[in-house]
Amino acid sequence: MKSRIILFASIVVLLFSTFSVAKNATKTVENIKAAIKGETTASAKYAAYAKKAKEEGNSKVAILFEAASKAESIHANNHRAVLEQLDAKMDDFKPEYTVKTTKENLEDAIKGETYETSTMYPSFLKTAQSENVSLALISFNYAFQTEKKHQALYKNALEQLNNGKEKSLPSKYMVCSTCGNTYDGEAPARCGISMTPKERFITIT
Repeated sequence: MKSRIILFASIVVLLFSTFSVAKNATKTVENIKAAIKGETTASAKYAAYAKKAKEEGNSKVAILFEAASKAESIHANNHRAVLEQLDAKMDDFKPEYTVKTTKENLEDAIKGETYETSTMYPSFLKTAQSENVSLALISFNYAFQTEKKHQALYKNALEQLNNGKEKSLPSKYMVCSTCGNTYDGEAPARCGISMTPKERFITIT
């Protein structure tokens, strides 16, 4: 009987804590919605950029865009899961973007990743910490760490493209199914961000 009372009390505390976090996480909820919109748009945009790269004969850049597109969709799904835990709903929206040349698309991708790593996610993480939303901290950090890798990959791809060495770029990427972490070539035994086993990675070729 005593154990049942303790269990019931624990559940009540957990439910109250969740309600309190959701009630006081107004800014974080709005940030999660913005992140969902940004990541969903990036996923669709990068998929379109991959198609354009193939059309222009830049198959290696296309593979990179496809890998990044998959990673961004994982980020968007993670953010949506957090939003649901906070008992909030996402507003309807339609991704908007413009497809240009592969060179211009890479420049746009670098610009987007730079904004996310230097401004957007650092700000979102700070707010989530102040509002004590642990799930948002995890989801935001997964995306933040991954976008830093995407930024580096895009910069290298643009450099190789400008130097006429696009064919030297990797022909395989592995994307962590948990956090979107993206490796060019083989992934390690476990993800460097979420510790997810290599067996659960998604291979893009």
